[in-house]
Amino acid sequence: MSLSNYTRVSEFVIVGFPSLQPEYFVLVAWFFFFLYVTTAVGNLLLVVMFTLERSLHEPMYIVMVSFATVALPKLIARYWWNDGSLGFHTCFFQMHMIHYFGSLNSLILLTMALDRYLAICFPLRYPTMMTNQTMAGLTLFCWGIAHIFPGISTISFTLMPFCGPNKIIHAFCDTMSLKSLVCVDTSRQYSLAFASAMFILYVPLAFIIFSYICIVISVLRMAKGQGRMKTFSTCATQGCIISIYYIPRFFVYVTPFIPNLTMTPDKRIATTIFYSLFPPVINPFIYCLRTKEIKQIFRPQKKENKSTVCR
Repeated sequence: MSLSNYTRVSEFVIVGFPSLQPEYFVLVAWFFFFLYVTTAVGNLLLVVMFTLERSLHEPMYIVMVSFATVALPKLIARYWWNDGSLGFHTCFFQMHMIHYFGSLNSLILLTMALDRYLAICFPLRYPTMMTNQTMAGLTLFCWGIAHIFPGISTISFTLMPFCGPNKIIHAFCDTMSLKSLVCVDTSRQYSLAFASAMFILYVPLAFIIFSYICIVISVLRMAKGQGRMKTFSTCATQGCIISIYYIPRFFVYVTPFIPNLTMTPDKRIATTIFYSLFPPVINPFIYCLRTKEIKQIFRPQKKENKSTVCR
């Protein structure tokens, strides 16, 4: 049939979890609302703290990116008010920002790995190599380069005809979900999008693995056992976040290309939400609340309170 026999799509509808029963909609909405508030409040408090406290203006504290603001409001509305509709161009804007934040998070993890690598392997040169200006330049570079690969995919899919079903079996608009709604062959565009995603995700991962190997070698050469444990503790925590971010994402992306490996829509959505939302939720606790600088902010206040009580 020719494309003129179809009705063109003017809006899309976010379905979310297709097997979820209606009686659980409100519970799921509250769950995602709690995640959103926790992520937003935690990162906002950190931004305010970094702005007010000059001692925290160091390279590792410059950027905190939240994926939740783009993905969760519409998902919450879908389960709270049964409002999952998105305009045609709004859906593509969300798709672009979803993939943009995914790419940006990958590049930020690369920047943090570079920061740790230089601090541990080149401690004497670190203060001159990784200054605030250097980290600001790297941050701006990440912000810019992260738009390129998602932009190519977004533009190519925007120009394709959507003239059939408009229900997106996912928590948000993304390339994999929209691919099934296009009424022409998308193998070339999807292969390009897949290759771009693999490049922006796993080229940084290759350097991250390399940096951690170098860090482990340097740590094993330390004479003091206490220094080893402190460094290993910091790197192990960051390594856990990196594993959560990359490993599940890899299985979601490669499942369609493996013949005997299948993933139900509910499992795919749950896995995507897990690796996308869990790191931003715990970022304030993992990367900041355990650091020496923030602990020192509260110690004088505690001592002052004690002296006041003694008086």
